[in-house]
Amino acid sequence: MSAVIPPKQITAPEFRAAKARGAKLAVVTAYDYTSARLCDEAGVDCILVGDSVGMVVQGHPTSLPVTLDEMIYHTRCVMRGVRRALVVADLPFLTYQVSPRQAVRSAGRLMKEGGAHAVKLEGGVRMRAAVRACVDAGIPVMAHVGLTPQAVHQLGGFKVQRDAEQLLADGAAVEAAGAFAVVVESVPAELGAKLTAAVTIPTIGIGAGAACDGQVLVFHDMLGLFPDFKPKFAKRYADLGGAVKTAVESYCREVRDGSFPAAEHTFR
Repeated sequence: MSAVIPPKQITAPEFRAAKARGAKLAVVTAYDYTSARLCDEAGVDCILVGDSVGMVVQGHPTSLPVTLDEMIYHTRCVMRGVRRALVVADLPFLTYQVSPRQAVRSAGRLMKEGGAHAVKLEGGVRMRAAVRACVDAGIPVMAHVGLTPQAVHQLGGFKVQRDAEQLLADGAAVEAAGAFAVVVESVPAELGAKLTAAVTIPTIGIGAGAACDGQVLVFHDMLGLFPDFKPKFAKRYADLGGAVKTAVESYCREVRDGSFPAAEHTFR
């Protein structure tokens, strides 16, 4: 019997090289072992362990309360379910903005304790020193420009960002600092296309148009599991939230009428 050959692990350089080949990149944001394993087996190129866990899993109105220890925990869970996908973990609010040295320490913990293959941080021009410090320390960095959710209060909400000059400057800054890819969130499609053409690293769009080199969706959004917030860019590929509710209602009914557990669910 021949040995089973494990799937080849995607690396940050390979992820970056996809743009030159014209290969579109599929990224999913997930937070636990089960969802990560399903996404990995389905063939996603990258799993982002997002600080959006604060909203989707913890129930906060923003991602700001999420801690570094929590991100390390969720990254560990995701890593146990992955064999092929590149795993990128978010640096949460105020764990990298203070100084490049702080950024390296926090990013190092996500890799050393969480097992992440790379980290993501928000900001362009203002964060280029932090990106460069992490890259110089041997830590692959995915940047994030456009709408940066950790600056939600400064931006006045989760609003579309339309400043083309700032977006292009931010993209150029993180590319020059050594980022291997950049998430572009909530910008008009034409600006997403301009940035994609202006940089040599892959652009991963989330509400940034089809011209980006890849797309990212949150696991819970694409499956209809998070009803609290429905962004325009989040296409639902299934309504599992409704299916789950129906299943639990059936369970409650059968427990109350005595039809569960039946004989086949009982030990003899």
